[in-house]
Amino acid sequence: MEGEKKSHAVSDVGAWAMNVISSVGIIMANKQLMFSGGYGFCFATTLTGFHFAVTALVGLVSNAAGYSASKHVPMWELLWFSIVANMSITGMNFSLMLNSVGFYQISKLSMIPVVCVLEWILHNKHYSREVKMAVVVVVIGVGVCTVTDVKVNAKGFICACIAVLSTSLQQISIGSLQKKYSIGSFELLSKTAPIQAISLLIFGPFIDYYLSGKFITTYKMSYGALLFILLSCSLAVFCNVSQYLCIGRFSAVSFQVLGHMKTVCVLTLGWLLFDSELTFKNIMGMMIAVVGMIIYSWAVELEKQANAKAILPAKNSLTEEEIRLLKEGVEKGPLKDIELGETKAVLGVLFNDREISG
Repeated sequence: MEGEKKSHAVSDVGAWAMNVISSVGIIMANKQLMFSGGYGFCFATTLTGFHFAVTALVGLVSNAAGYSASKHVPMWELLWFSIVANMSITGMNFSLMLNSVGFYQISKLSMIPVVCVLEWILHNKHYSREVKMAVVVVVIGVGVCTVTDVKVNAKGFICACIAVLSTSLQQISIGSLQKKYSIGSFELLSKTAPIQAISLLIFGPFIDYYLSGKFITTYKMSYGALLFILLSCSLAVFCNVSQYLCIGRFSAVSFQVLGHMKTVCVLTLGWLLFDSELTFKNIMGMMIAVVGMIIYSWAVELEKQANAKAILPAKNSLTEEEIRLLKEGVEKGPLKDIELGETKAVLGVLFNDREISG
């Protein structure tokens, strides 16, 4: 039992580490690829289409080789999920283009309370006071270290609302679909990735043209840019897989809260690799955010222990009347070896359960 808990904890940490490393890595690679001082590849939506195309290819090869199994999920649910996911990507791109960086960061921070409200509405999920307090601390910390100028307009506000709602709904849906159809994270991703890839590769160039005023066909590809596109696509596979893994193992709220660790890592690496400014305000915000994440982890663990204590006695406790009837059953029961062995086995299981729960 103890070994299973340790194994589960190690796999949880592994999934989370993969998500943080791949997410931070892809941000660094994309910054070099899209930065004007780098390769100037300003086609973010089309690049995301490349990401999902490579992910779909990996899923296809995995299924063909027998490393993963394909389970049935209704096509309408896959289409609905893909539309929501693509709205999230497009909405985020438009929000970043139409709003200031400060408001863009605020809209990203608002995803945590939005996810909490949606889970309460859709799944009747409630949160403890400690969890709510931790969420507030994380939001304050990340807000302090990332939010600067805050400017917004009507179009930008609408795009930000669409981005926040669709991203929150997408993250909740990942966990819901996995539980509903008993499907693994990679299997679900391999089903949704082809639909997202096709739609983003068709509409992506037009969206990018609206955002940047350039068509991808006019871009002069270099070996360096091609190398970073391949690196970005490779990291995207790990990033997509780990996102589905994390939401399947934890929850959409946990993914959002702990996901802000990536913000801290990106700010630190930006300072180390790209000479980005790191002020006292940034450092203080990062420290507050990390404290909030520690409080959140403690609060979630406390909630799990409280739930376990509430459930186990209800499942395993025997009343005095049940114990008396069991004893009478043994005394008056058949004495044949086989039947007596079965009776003892039943009693052994019941009393062992009491010892474990106690």
